[in-house]
Amino acid sequence: MSFPVVSVAISNAVTFGSYTNALDYLTRSGHNNSDQSKQSSLTTVFVAGCFSGIAQLFVSAPIDLVKVRLQNQTKSGGNKYRGPIHCIAVILREDGVKGLFRGIWALALRDVPCLGLYFLPYELICRMLTEKGKQPGNTAVLLAGGVAGVVTWACATPMDVVKARLQMCGGGGRMYSGVLNCITVSVREEGMRVFFKGLLLNSVRAFPVNAVTFLSFEMLLRAMTNLPKD
Repeated sequence: MSFPVVSVAISNAVTFGSYTNALDYLTRSGHNNSDQSKQSSLTTVFVAGCFSGIAQLFVSAPIDLVKVRLQNQTKSGGNKYRGPIHCIAVILREDGVKGLFRGIWALALRDVPCLGLYFLPYELICRMLTEKGKQPGNTAVLLAGGVAGVVTWACATPMDVVKARLQMCGGGGRMYSGVLNCITVSVREEGMRVFFKGLLLNSVRAFPVNAVTFLSFEMLLRAMTNLPKD
């Protein structure tokens, strides 16, 4: 777990940074610089979230691949990888650079639309619990962030199962020719319920994790934007 714990900061930085910049750009373009105080539309929020999903894809794909390989290697009969760096070295030696992006299409199908949905309930709940013209309070941010996490993982879990199975190809897991083949084989052998494995655990974990994530983001953003200028 040391690798994802260290690397999650980079992934979240890309996600939230690309989202806020895309949202700012789309909002300014939509208002033609005539009324910058007007709130962004929910459609704009969704599009900015999808853009952040694309931007973070190239960072999170190798990170997620290594995490999945390390967490599942005991199932393949021994410790093939001694750690994150050794795992990366083995993947590069066996599959080349493209091996680090195994399962990226399944990851894209999970993250791009789901990160669009990720920011929608957050913005909506914050607006409902905050007076117009004011910043959301900590309670509103915690509640909105927690709900956003649960909603996102409820939508993301089916493709997360597919992604994990594709990422284990070459790491001791079953081989699939692609996303559709993985879905077809999984449904034929295990039924539709296979796509909801871990949904309850993901949802229970998602609320506190994302509540704290959004609160940390908002607090850091406010602190940094309020720094005195030289």
